[in-house]
Amino acid sequence: MARKKNKKNDLLMKARKIIANDNPKSPIAEQYRTVRANLQFASVDHELNTLLVTSSGPAEGKSMTAGNIAAVFAQQGKRVLLIDADLRKPTVHHSFRLNNTKGLSNFLVGKEVLKATTQNTNVENLEVMTSGPIPPNPSELLGSKAMSKLILEARQTYDLLVFDTPPVLAVSDSQVLASEVDGVMLVVRSGHTDNSSAERAKELLEQSKANILGVVLNDQEKKNSNYYYYYGN
Repeated sequence: MARKKNKKNDLLMKARKIIANDNPKSPIAEQYRTVRANLQFASVDHELNTLLVTSSGPAEGKSMTAGNIAAVFAQQGKRVLLIDADLRKPTVHHSFRLNNTKGLSNFLVGKEVLKATTQNTNVENLEVMTSGPIPPNPSELLGSKAMSKLILEARQTYDLLVFDTPPVLAVSDSQVLASEVDGVMLVVRSGHTDNSSAERAKELLEQSKANILGVVLNDQEKKNSNYYYYYGN
């Protein structure tokens, strides 16, 4: 039983790897750079300073995508802050092997200043604000004046803020924050996300006046993207 549990933990940690940094020449890392280019093209008329990453449901790869997107922008020379705004089931601190004693929730309740809630990572130019202690009222905090203050302050220091938020269909947190950012990226998982869920998530985001920049198809079978291996190598 212990062996099975350890194997499961190993798989989870592997899935959370920041492959854009750990293996930058891999085909997957190249695909994240392609997403970066597409985001820049999609926001050509207005500079992209704040990006929200979400999904329709759980286990679709939104946190992995947010982490890698933040990494490839940092590799481009931009100062990036990745914010774990999933105040219900945070995972960013696991991905970057950071402690989560202080973070977003501490700032939003007025107990800490911005500088005290951010941490350096092993990716140059990339800092992380973990979720901090899980609060009893996540939606209210994300929609508070303190969140607007955070965005205003952070934009003076960083070129890009990337928010990892909860799934749209699970809770309203992403919708609350969607109208406060420059753009939203929706992550769907091949063979996992059904069309009706993706469409409903899109509708809810649009109702929140979100600027949806695009959709990332995650976990696509390799046989459908073999050309990446040619260029990746």
